[in-house]
Amino acid sequence: MTSFGRRLQDTLTAQGPLCVGIDPHEHLLADWGLAASAAGVREFGLRVVDAAAGRVGIVKPQVSFFERWGSAGFAALEDVLAAARAADLLVIADAKRGDIGTTMDAYARAWLTPGSPLEADAVTVSPYLGVGALTGTLEYAVAHGKGAFVLAATSNPEARRLQAARDGERSVAKLVVDEVSAFNERTTDDGEWGSVGVVVGATVDIVAAGIAEAIRPPAPILAPGFGAQGAEPGDFTHLFRALASPVVANESRSILSAGPADLAQRIADRAALYSKVNHG
Repeated sequence: MTSFGRRLQDTLTAQGPLCVGIDPHEHLLADWGLAASAAGVREFGLRVVDAAAGRVGIVKPQVSFFERWGSAGFAALEDVLAAARAADLLVIADAKRGDIGTTMDAYARAWLTPGSPLEADAVTVSPYLGVGALTGTLEYAVAHGKGAFVLAATSNPEARRLQAARDGERSVAKLVVDEVSAFNERTTDDGEWGSVGVVVGATVDIVAAGIAEAIRPPAPILAPGFGAQGAEPGDFTHLFRALASPVVANESRSILSAGPADLAQRIADRAALYSKVNHG
């Protein structure tokens, strides 16, 4: 079984770091001529998958936009997840789950079990009940060739005071990174990328956040904040410095605003701008 870290590294090397977000906002549904409904978000998601396939290697459905339509919305999400994986795209379910004990274990089984209706390649998780509370989920991910991204330094400004707070000499964000690194060190073969990554926004000052040092073993970094939030492909190396190699650059609105007719070309154009980033 190939680890998620290995699969992600191969994907970034082959197709670059751009990850296309699947975020069917109501205004985008309207712009695309789709209904604000479960059927609308399903059609939206499938069109994004079709446009992304062969042009990038990763997509990230934002679960909330499907969940709001209840059981029909989850059925729509199941179809989008299955279509994306069938198209050989790595799928990150942006669910941001975080809990303790058997509740967290159930989330892990929902998103990371091979053959599950909601199967993804990785899921985003929140550490604010303690990174240790995620241990069962992270172990389950690794055991099944899956991955997870733990929120560390997110792109929204409301988070900065909390995530920059100090735990002794370390920021909370650095504490999260260190605990993820310790987990990866226990579960990763020499020379491999860890299968558990962190979320670090492209709008975050990584020096001020205390997380500018290279992560060992290398851990994937999911980076929202490119495109509509202001970060650009040309900023990639400057923003992430020693962290740049395993960064997954997420863009959503900047791509989706192209509309269905121009979506594939917009994806290809944005992917080309990232093409010189080294993921060796």
